[in-house]
Amino acid sequence: MTDMTTTAKGPASYFPSIEKKYGRPIAEWKDLIRSLPLTKHMELVNWLKAEHGLGHGHANALVAHTLAERSGN
Repeated sequence: MTDMTTTAKGPASYFPSIEKKYGRPIAEWKDLIRSLPLTKHMELVNWLKAEHGLGHGHANALVAHTLAERSGN
């Protein structure tokens, strides 16, 4: 039986592979996203893809998670 409490769900499930592939901690990516003047989801995704070479899924996961935190405040 799998322990579901230790398995990341949704966008966070991408975080280990993002850190491994791009060599930056998730906190650093989130700080970068928060520092941008862009606010729309796809603008941020496209920026990450163009400026940092992230794949669409990885960029989308980072943006979705970061924006969800922002709206929760």
